[in-house]
Amino acid sequence: MPAGRDTRPGKVTIFDVAARAGVSIKTVSRVVNHESNVRERTREKVLSAVRELRYRPNAAARALSGNRSRVVGLVYENAQEFGYTQDVLNGALGACEARDYALLLCPIGLPNPDVVERVRDFAAEGRVEGVVLPAPMGDLPAVRALLSELRVPFAAITPKEAPPDEINVSCRDRDATFALTEYLIELGHRAIGFVAGHPDHGASAERYGGYRDALAHHGVPFVRDLVRQGYFDFESGQAAARTLLGLPAAPTAIVASNDDMAAGVLFEARERGLGVPDDLSIAGFDDTRIASRVWPRLTTARQPIARMAETAARLLIERLNGGTAESLPKPFECEPVIRESTAPPGSRRGPRDPEGC
Repeated sequence: MPAGRDTRPGKVTIFDVAARAGVSIKTVSRVVNHESNVRERTREKVLSAVRELRYRPNAAARALSGNRSRVVGLVYENAQEFGYTQDVLNGALGACEARDYALLLCPIGLPNPDVVERVRDFAAEGRVEGVVLPAPMGDLPAVRALLSELRVPFAAITPKEAPPDEINVSCRDRDATFALTEYLIELGHRAIGFVAGHPDHGASAERYGGYRDALAHHGVPFVRDLVRQGYFDFESGQAAARTLLGLPAAPTAIVASNDDMAAGVLFEARERGLGVPDDLSIAGFDDTRIASRVWPRLTTARQPIARMAETAARLLIERLNGGTAESLPKPFECEPVIRESTAPPGSRRGPRDPEGC
């Protein structure tokens, strides 16, 4: 290493950055705190100096000096499917780390009569500046009202209601479920079952609506008995499939409102000795890890959960630092992913070759 100042992380100070960029310490502070009242050219000079010197601001010191905690909270349902929760966590954590914020977790089981008090205690004791609310937390009016009362900004992911003055991030659930159902219809399926999502989640109604829309669009009669209630977990998917597959006119395809329930449908089909997709086609939603780890792998809709959570946390931090709701994004697209769990009805071609040829 050349002789001179030691520029290893932790050794460089804000004074060094200010000197390199030719600006005041206050300007450097504004840039590293992502404040908006800095000219773009000046911001670039500071960021260039930060990169050259490998400067890493001390988040704890910044919090104390600014009388701010620099902590974002994540309040989530701890019974939520693991894949969804993990993607939300990864996305929110990425946004926080990029902006030198800490992420504090608050898992709460639902239903819970003390949910409002749990959130109140978390907001007070954790000294969080703002809160990210994945589904279904963002669908609970009492929680949203409490945070508004406490003047704690929040960002909700796929809520039932999306007031324009609140940060809300969503995806095109209805369009994606329409596309999945339409794909099954185009394969030749007419008896298509549907496992609805948890009634407390805003996305559930949208996904059910997409299913109904696709049937109507293609002139396929809607049969109420082919719809069963689920709760976004494996067990409710299996229970719904047990009822659907026990019908005298059982469906040849089933769309489940998430991948965990689709995996439950797949398990029940196997229990009954049905081939998938030979005897039954199955589609899920989200494209969480389980979708590509079961066999056959699930046809599903890829919801960009991590990107949505990252966006929610980023917009929340921007608002905490003086940003406005004008930067709210359009709903994210959900891309259909076609895999081996779907095929035309009755596609079994006879006994399998014992050697697999």
